Amino acid sequence: MSGKFIPLKNYKRFSEEEMLNRSQFINDFLQTRRTVREFSSQEIPIEIIENCIKAAGSAPSGANKQPWHFVIVKNQKLKKEIRVAAEKEENEFYNGRATKEWLKDLEPFETNADKPFLEEAPYLIVVFEEKFTKTDSENISKNYYVKESVGIAAGMLITALHYCGLATLTHTPSPMNFLNKILNRPKNEKPFLLLVVGYPKEGTKVPDISRKSFNEIADVK
Repeated sequence: MSGKFIPLKNYKRFSEEEMLNRSQFINDFLQTRRTVREFSSQEIPIEIIENCIKAAGSAPSGANKQPWHFVIVKNQKLKKEIRVAAEKEENEFYNGRATKEWLKDLEPFETNADKPFLEEAPYLIVVFEEKFTKTDSENISKNYYVKESVGIAAGMLITALHYCGLATLTHTPSPMNFLNKILNRPKNEKPFLLLVVGYPKEGTKVPDISRKSFNEIADVK
């Protein structure tokens, strides 16, 4: 075994009964997560958001390159700029880019090009993927399994925010390159996800949908 290794710390083995209880708890808990599109503007301590991002930053990644960067947007002017740019792309999507089949699949959710939540929610978290890392002004270091790594981190971030009692909306206007310009991010970064975060607005309703059963999403061989 080459390289530097340290003893595994903080690993705790539970009884099978405790493991079963924990697995049932996490299933029941995450089943309560719903995407919302109506947000309260009530403020939330930024330390909560920062801790959730720290948790997301513990995600596994290819060769431990940690190819992600999170930008917390709370400035109202920036949120307005993001909304204007996002709605421009959304208008093009709904009025030309999207196929008829895609638009039909979206009908139950009653979505459209208007995205007021981008201004109403107290925070936007923009997740960037880093295609490579700049080691200095002339050299770069390649990152591996970037989308897979960032996807795992984004999932952990959503889970952490839900655990804190916050609602989220995954928003992915396409293309999202406007986020680099508005947030002054370097060329080696590409927007992966725009996450809207806050409390649901009082009286918020969500689509009446169901989730696939275990047998529809998994097999035991």
